[in-house]
Amino acid sequence: MTLPKFPTAVMGSWPRSKEVLRALRDKRAGRISETEFLAITEKASLQVLKWQEEAGIDFVSDGEQRRDNYISFVADHLENVKMLSVSELLEYVEDKASFEEILGTLDVPAFSMSNPAATGKISRKKPLALNDFLFLKKHTNKAVKVAIPGPYLLTRSMWIEGLSTEVYPTKEDLAIDIIKILREELEDLIAAGVEFVQFDEPVLTEVVFTKKNANRTFMCGALTAKADAEEEIAFALSLMNQVTEGMLGRGTRIAVHVCRGNWSTQDEILLRGPYYPLIPYFKNVNVDQLTLEYATPRAGELDAISDICGKELGFGVVNPRTETVESVDQIVARVQELRQYLPDEKIFLNPDCGFGTFAQRPMNSDQIAFEKLKVMAEAAKKLRELE
Repeated sequence: MTLPKFPTAVMGSWPRSKEVLRALRDKRAGRISETEFLAITEKASLQVLKWQEEAGIDFVSDGEQRRDNYISFVADHLENVKMLSVSELLEYVEDKASFEEILGTLDVPAFSMSNPAATGKISRKKPLALNDFLFLKKHTNKAVKVAIPGPYLLTRSMWIEGLSTEVYPTKEDLAIDIIKILREELEDLIAAGVEFVQFDEPVLTEVVFTKKNANRTFMCGALTAKADAEEEIAFALSLMNQVTEGMLGRGTRIAVHVCRGNWSTQDEILLRGPYYPLIPYFKNVNVDQLTLEYATPRAGELDAISDICGKELGFGVVNPRTETVESVDQIVARVQELRQYLPDEKIFLNPDCGFGTFAQRPMNSDQIAFEKLKVMAEAAKKLRELE
């Protein structure tokens, strides 16, 4: 596949319409069939695709319209995984008052989000993203990007003490089966010809930036106590490299996405800090691309990624959490800064995160999301013309 310089890509998720939100609720409650649910979400996916194509994006997605959020959707696709609301997770927290205080501080209503939990031996009962890709590919000539939760995110999120321990005494035991599932999914996606697979690992920043309440993270819904940060980063690196072993160079671009949380528009309650503590992971993870947020000052200095061992950078140039649409000149200037550290052929442009990571709490409207993608594509075009 021949790409233009500074290719543009979405992150994956898009705001859901009222009809899709109703369908998600009705499906979970058993009020509509799988066929009825697919009819509604496929129509929505095609509308999201149309907006992306009109904006001029090179790598498009289905907007994750079938997912309630970027991680807990796996509960519908895996055996012995139960989707729990954050309020239901409180049952497994020893210090309930402290946990509820954290949710309040983080602007997180306990009823609004959910988390997958392993209740027995897990396995794939149906693909995580393969069918979504196959549907979208029938309707576009554009390259398609698929986002799925990373192995560390899933391990931290799905292992719940008191619920998972009978089958998986430790989260490391659970990780073995998570790696198997993700490798099966990746093999199927590569065989089907998917152009881009992104593994989401936002909780990596929680590991290195969270000090207070470090063993009670909301970002992945995990209730596990955190080990030493360096040990956790090494563990996360090992998991990802086991997933991607033998997968690179087979026609599918593989990336890891790291951010600082995308659950609130209140910037002050999201994580902040530069990428320096994650450089050992970035340098040694076996992927083609690191997809990182950089449109927010919370991401820190650009020189943190000056040595990423030849990997591409998916460069966050628009902020999905603000209503202000960035200008073409702002994006061009930001990319010019980056060119001090990376060659042009390694630079991709994308939003910092998705526009609808959590179905019930989109970060923006359809219109603003479209305008931000459009200006991003226009900036990429201007950069090419400057050559």
